[in-house]
Amino acid sequence: MVTTTALEERLRELAGSVPDPELPMVTLAELGVLRGLRVLGPGQVEVELTPTYTGCPAIESMAADIESLLHGEGVPEVSVRTVLSPPWTTDAISAEGRRKLAESGIAPPRPTGPSGGDRAGGGPVPVELAIHCPHCGSTATTLLSRFSSTACKSLRRCESCREPFDHFKEL
Repeated sequence: MVTTTALEERLRELAGSVPDPELPMVTLAELGVLRGLRVLGPGQVEVELTPTYTGCPAIESMAADIESLLHGEGVPEVSVRTVLSPPWTTDAISAEGRRKLAESGIAPPRPTGPSGGDRAGGGPVPVELAIHCPHCGSTATTLLSRFSSTACKSLRRCESCREPFDHFKEL
């Protein structure tokens, strides 16, 4: 049985508080990319991150920000590993992260796991094609571009309020 120490919990909370470099309104914990943190020995910490997609250029910035923060907390040796399995999905985004995305004008992905569907349970995948505008809530939206400022978002426009917005793609 693996137990988490109070130090590991505190350091994980600190590492998780780092803002995502591309979506600074959400933390790495809220985005679900912080997978783990272990104290390996005195002054030695290993952090595991899973990028939102393979080849995500922000992973290097995330690692550097975590290293800097933990060094500032007196941890001299911080190693950050990229973990690709299991792959990250948008189900990893917390409810708070989804709320913050919407408040920032980015339509959050629809949950598809146990709380929002049955994908994780192996059952049928619910299909909801409507994407709600984060400004007015309308489902009358049009895809303008499959890619937005980052590869994990698309650019859409609301036909009701006419405002453009990013939509965080479901994975």
